[in-house]
Amino acid sequence: MNYLSHFINYLQATKNLSQKTLAAYTSDLNQFFNFENNILQPDICAFISHLNIELKLKDTSIRRKIITLKNFYNYLIDTEIIETSPFKKLKFRFKQERKLPKTLTVMEISKILKCFDTDASSLSSFAQKEFIRDAALMDLLISTGIRIGEAASITIDDIISSERTLLIHGKGRKQRLIYISSPTTWDRLKTLLKERKKADCNYLFVNRYGQPITIHGIEDIYKKYVKKAQINTKSTPHYLRHTFATNLLANGADLRSVQEILGHASVATTQIYTEVTTARKKQVLKKFNYRNKL
Repeated sequence: MNYLSHFINYLQATKNLSQKTLAAYTSDLNQFFNFENNILQPDICAFISHLNIELKLKDTSIRRKIITLKNFYNYLIDTEIIETSPFKKLKFRFKQERKLPKTLTVMEISKILKCFDTDASSLSSFAQKEFIRDAALMDLLISTGIRIGEAASITIDDIISSERTLLIHGKGRKQRLIYISSPTTWDRLKTLLKERKKADCNYLFVNRYGQPITIHGIEDIYKKYVKKAQINTKSTPHYLRHTFATNLLANGADLRSVQEILGHASVATTQIYTEVTTARKKQVLKKFNYRNKL
C-alpha cells in the first residue's frame, strides 16, 4: 500500500491545504520512509536522533517533522490501519529559541522610496514599464506588509478601486482585504493598473516576458533597490513586513488589528513584534534619557 499518496489525497480532500504545505508534508514523509523500514511499527526515537545528531537539523525543523508524523499516524488510526500511535508514550522537549524579527529603520525605508522620486519620462519604453512596476510593488510591500508570495498572486480582479482595497490570498487559502491608506501607494498602483490593462495577463505584477512574477523575481527587484539606496544589503523583502508590523504597534495599533492585517492565524505570532518595539524603547531610553546622567 502506498501510504504516502493515500495520506496526501486525504489531506487534499479534508484539510484544504495549499500546495506548498502538501509539498512539505510529502518531503518530510519521504525522508522518514527512506529511513524507516517498518512504517507500521517505527522506531520514532531513532529517526529523531538521526535528524538531530547525523543531519544536525535545527529544533524548529525537527518539531515540524514530528507534527507531520503525528498527523500521518493519526490518519492511520482513523483509517484503522493501526490501533495506536507510536507517539502515544513519547514526549520530546526542545529549546525554545525565539529570534526577534529583523527590521529596517524608517530612514532606510525612506531611502528605498526615494529611488522612485526620479522622473521616468527619459527612460526607454521598456525601462519605464519596469520602473512603474517596481515603484508600485516596493511601495505596496512597504505600505501593507503583505508577503511577497501574496504580492505575486494579486490579479487585476483583486483590486477594488472604489474602496482603495486589495483582496489578498494568504496562507492556507485564507483571504483578507487590505486598505491602501497611502495616497502615493494608491497612485502608483493606479499607474501600473493602466499599464497592465493593455496586456493579456491578468496578474498585476509581471516579468519582462509578460508572465506572472515569481517570489524570486520580487527578491531580485528588492536587492536592486536596496543596493541603489545603499542600505542593508543582507536584508530580505521579509524585513519590510517586519518593519511594517513593528511600526504599527510602536505607533499605538492594537495587537488584534495588526494580526488581522498581517493575516496571522494566531495572535501569538503577532505578539513577537511587541518585543521588538520594547527592545527599541529600551535602547532609546538607555542612550538618550537625561536621568541616566544625573
